[in-house]
Amino acid sequence: MRRRATDFRRPVRRRVPDAFWWALCCAVVLLFIYILSKGNQIESRPALSKRTYKHDRIMEGLNITEEMLSTNSVTRQLNDQISLAKAFVVIAKESNNLQFAWELSAQIRNSQILLSNAATRRAPLTTRESESAIHDMALLLYQAQQLHYDSATMIMRFKAKIQALEEQMNTVSEKSSKYGQIAAEEVPKSLYCLGVRLTTEWFKNFNLQKKLKDKRQVEMKLKDNNLYHFCVFSDNILATSVVVNSTSINSKNPNMIVFHLVTDEINYAAMKAWFAMNDFRGVTVEVQKFEDFTWLNASYVPVLKQLQDSETQSYYFSGNSDDGKTPIKFRNPKYLSMLNHLRFYIPEVFPALKKVVFLDDDVVVQKDLSDLFSIDLNGNVNGAVETCMETFHRYHKYLNYSHPLIRAHFDPDACGWAFGMNVFDLVEWRKKNVTGIYHYWQEKNVDRTLWKLGTLPPGLLTFYGLTEPLDPSWHVLGFGYTNVDPQLIERGAVLHFNGNSKPWLKIGIEKYKPLWEKFVDYSHPLLQQCNFH
Repeated sequence: MRRRATDFRRPVRRRVPDAFWWALCCAVVLLFIYILSKGNQIESRPALSKRTYKHDRIMEGLNITEEMLSTNSVTRQLNDQISLAKAFVVIAKESNNLQFAWELSAQIRNSQILLSNAATRRAPLTTRESESAIHDMALLLYQAQQLHYDSATMIMRFKAKIQALEEQMNTVSEKSSKYGQIAAEEVPKSLYCLGVRLTTEWFKNFNLQKKLKDKRQVEMKLKDNNLYHFCVFSDNILATSVVVNSTSINSKNPNMIVFHLVTDEINYAAMKAWFAMNDFRGVTVEVQKFEDFTWLNASYVPVLKQLQDSETQSYYFSGNSDDGKTPIKFRNPKYLSMLNHLRFYIPEVFPALKKVVFLDDDVVVQKDLSDLFSIDLNGNVNGAVETCMETFHRYHKYLNYSHPLIRAHFDPDACGWAFGMNVFDLVEWRKKNVTGIYHYWQEKNVDRTLWKLGTLPPGLLTFYGLTEPLDPSWHVLGFGYTNVDPQLIERGAVLHFNGNSKPWLKIGIEKYKPLWEKFVDYSHPLLQQCNFH
């Protein structure tokens, strides 16, 4: 094979060394990093300036100087001493050591003057000028420690004081409860006067007795189940009158209303006299006394049987059986009154009736109640407004759930309800022997271990599973002990003054008294003679 001539050969390409290219790349990268770093420095200067400014403003707002932040700062030491000394001044005054409190206060003022002077001249305190103040304050603080003004001792002292105050508060609270209970149970002079005058009038005025006897058509109304029957059990003439009067005034058909009133022997004549001499828009009123009920005896009624027991009499009437451990409200003899327990015998009291609305004597009616008689109780016996909007109105509030009998039969979270306005289906009552259920539980509680207070707990047991909830507007409670929502007052059909502050007493809640008083005719001659106002 022949080779080309030298003139016709390709020229040889010169190669650039690799080291050169690597050096060039490094230079470019370094230039790029340099440019970036310059830019960051330019941007960071304003931010740094901002942070410094913000820090300065915070320090200025807190009145803190660089000198105070120093661990060796005498200003900081003085401030700490002042704070501790102020605490000891309070403790010294509490301990009645007024001289020592004055010495501490004087030294606090001296130290504060030093700090003020240093702040005015804008120069930090020197050790030399503050040495004397720090030394004097340290001596006083040491003296306070020797007087047992240290934290542990003071904590113990304050605990003892708190305990003493709690005991004092409990004593005052107990006294307040006793005096409040006494005030609630008193019979006002004016009410006593009215009873006496009415009794006198009844036996003196034969026209009143004749007027009551001549109403023969009343006998038919008392047993007519097409009418609206209400019952009230009370020994308070004026309160009962308000219930009847407010019901009649707000009724669309007062001539269809029949009130069955039951009182005691003492107030029987006075009650008859009052309702014979006053007219309530055609409302029929019957007055009875429970002493006339022959079936109401100790062999049938557990409460009457318990009253014959010497231990029960001691508990309710002597007040010495348990060294005062039981609150006075639990020992009120009124809870054994038959007028209170008669609500459990309504079918026996009114054997001819099928449905009755029960009203307490401390209620005011401000709506027509005729619709209550058309409410379907769905086979239940008791129609009542439930009160379990709060947990303290559930069954566990009223009953002793440590007792196995209560725990086995009743749900502690079952909803409570209220006496005071109740619709009773007497047909279902008789069919289910509700009075027998009441007797069973009343006899089980002879030692007061199931419940202690009143007629509501046995009512909750008796009507358990037999109560139909009613619309809350039918029965609004709380006017005798708390504040009530104005909207509830406006909508309420029956307003209940439950609690100690009854509207006819001086301790009644003033803002609610007008709701009751507007149904009292203070121009009545007998009320004026007895100074009702």
